[in-house]
Amino acid sequence: MMLYDWLKEIDFAQPLVFPLFVLVPLLAWWYIKKYNGKQATIKVSSSHAFTVSTAKNWLRQLPFILRLLAISCLIVALARPQKRNDKEQTAGEGIDIVLCMDVSGSMGSRDILPSRLEVSKEMAEEFIRNRPVDRIGLVIFSGESFTQCPITTDQSTLITQIRTLESRRYLVDGTCIGEGLATAVDRLSQSQAKSKVIILLTDGNEEAPETRLIDPLTALEIAKAKGVKVYTIGMGAGPSSIVEITSQPKGAKNPASDFLDEDLLRKIADETGGKYFRARDKQGLEGIYNQINKLEKSKMEITSYKRYEERFLPFLLAALGFLFIEMILRYTILKRFP
Repeated sequence: MMLYDWLKEIDFAQPLVFPLFVLVPLLAWWYIKKYNGKQATIKVSSSHAFTVSTAKNWLRQLPFILRLLAISCLIVALARPQKRNDKEQTAGEGIDIVLCMDVSGSMGSRDILPSRLEVSKEMAEEFIRNRPVDRIGLVIFSGESFTQCPITTDQSTLITQIRTLESRRYLVDGTCIGEGLATAVDRLSQSQAKSKVIILLTDGNEEAPETRLIDPLTALEIAKAKGVKVYTIGMGAGPSSIVEITSQPKGAKNPASDFLDEDLLRKIADETGGKYFRARDKQGLEGIYNQINKLEKSKMEITSYKRYEERFLPFLLAALGFLFIEMILRYTILKRFP
């Protein structure tokens, strides 16, 4: 197993040397033939005296075995094993993007399985991974809005924040599209990027509590004044097929009466230079993010580096070690006298 792991990360600069390994069995055949040719053929009444095993008898083949190991190590060394390290450096001119996501109770509906919110999270994560040089942030809204993650290049942190989103956990329930949009614009107000984009995803119309501060049309004017482009996405297969994950509390609004204010979403997109999309299923939302990905292209340069570390030295040292041990044995324990 260790040898397999080692070979996985090793390349050989001179692989044409490996055919030399055919010398190893040829030398073994030659040695056996030569050794057998030296055996005496005298007939005796008993051969017991000639078959007594001693330590020296066992060791007399060792020098040749050591020489074969040395040759094998030299062949591997001549093939120049190298460890390759591949690195990529990504640079470019990115776009500042804020994902503005509806996390109201109706986003837990299961007309798009496993739920609207879960599909939205999955597609948002995939979108982020496809934008390596962009700064991306996350704003969530329902009955109020909140900056879940400021714009950042730290994709892992942003993805972690998206994965933890749950309906009805963070904010007062409702649908404050205006406040969500205004908060997202505010996140981009200090941006120095040439292109500033908001992707606003919701499954309902403006349904704000009395505490609402900014209506959608005011937020639209703010976005236009700041030069922010807004892509809007209407999420949901349709009001008649909505099924809530959790039971509704007494007096709560039936989510089946929710509907998209497509006129508002289209107006926000058109007046800021973006586009309005309707996502009726997971594949539809995936296609929408792919379209936005193509429309908002970042300038990106990827430089690949390949660095090689020579690993032939251990094999060369091993070959010298085997030859040295062979020499010691031949001139000490296994020394022959004329």
